[in-house]
Amino acid sequence: MKKMLMGAAAAALMAGQAFAGGHGEITVGYFLEWPMPFQYAKVNGTYDEALGMKVNWVAFDTGTAMSAAMASGDVQLSVSQGVPPFVVATSAGQDLQIVDVAVSYSENDNCVVNAALEIDKSSADELAGKKVAVPLGTAAHYGFLKQMSHFGVELSSLTVVDMAPAEGQAALAQGAVDMACGWGGALRRMKESGNVLLTGAEKEELGILVFDVTTGPSNYIAENADVVAKFLEVTADANAQWADGNPDDMLQAIAKDAGMSPEDTASTLATFVFPTVEDQLAAKWLGGGAQEFMKGVADVFVEAGSIDASKASYEDNVNVGPLGTANAM
Repeated sequence: MKKMLMGAAAAALMAGQAFAGGHGEITVGYFLEWPMPFQYAKVNGTYDEALGMKVNWVAFDTGTAMSAAMASGDVQLSVSQGVPPFVVATSAGQDLQIVDVAVSYSENDNCVVNAALEIDKSSADELAGKKVAVPLGTAAHYGFLKQMSHFGVELSSLTVVDMAPAEGQAALAQGAVDMACGWGGALRRMKESGNVLLTGAEKEELGILVFDVTTGPSNYIAENADVVAKFLEVTADANAQWADGNPDDMLQAIAKDAGMSPEDTASTLATFVFPTVEDQLAAKWLGGGAQEFMKGVADVFVEAGSIDASKASYEDNVNVGPLGTANAM
């Protein structure tokens, strides 16, 4: 696993930091089947209007792919990148920064055991010797490692296959793997084939926080702080509009853009929390909590042999400047 993760991170880093800024356009990464209020502003062209430039949107299936795209200069910002893939990239030397907390979702990232095995939290030790589909270097990977540690299941006893959530879901449904980990629409479909070991609340009690962040290359953020601030302002406004009452026109637009039914979109959004800008700037999140959490994630990955080493601190990988500016707009 470590060889695959570090190889991907190194390849991304070697791709260079050639940015597309300054050409009247910006490219932003996001996930399909991951519905969020920002997509209402996305489809209505609100970002283009606020930034005064064309915003190109490109969909990814993992946060590790987002890191690679930002390293190559193909993407300037990534919305809702998982903290673990961000930690993997920055631990390998990629110069990325977090600019906001996109969403918290402990109920929407998990591992599902094939129903035929009849394994639950009381019999999790029976997972030894089983095959597991895990998107390496992601929030799901971190949650998987923490759950296996909690249940005392030795990683060496498992066959871990690197699969994006949709691939893992298909493999679980076909019986090709015994457990699969993922998020969003893929997780919802995984549950049709099995059961989770721990609920979101139970994971949080173990310190398994699950949240995504908006990220970008440090150089781009420094050179385009005003653009980033305006982008974050539009995002915050969309979140506030959704929080005011979940309007149906927003739901319909978000569902269509996410490639989901309105019913599934509403169900998924019900498990999401979108912190306000004020909350994000407080100690729990970007005021220190996120930095400490990243160090914890990195140390878990080091202990599991997934990465070679963690950084002494991840404080430099958080930049609240643009968010503070957005808050004052």
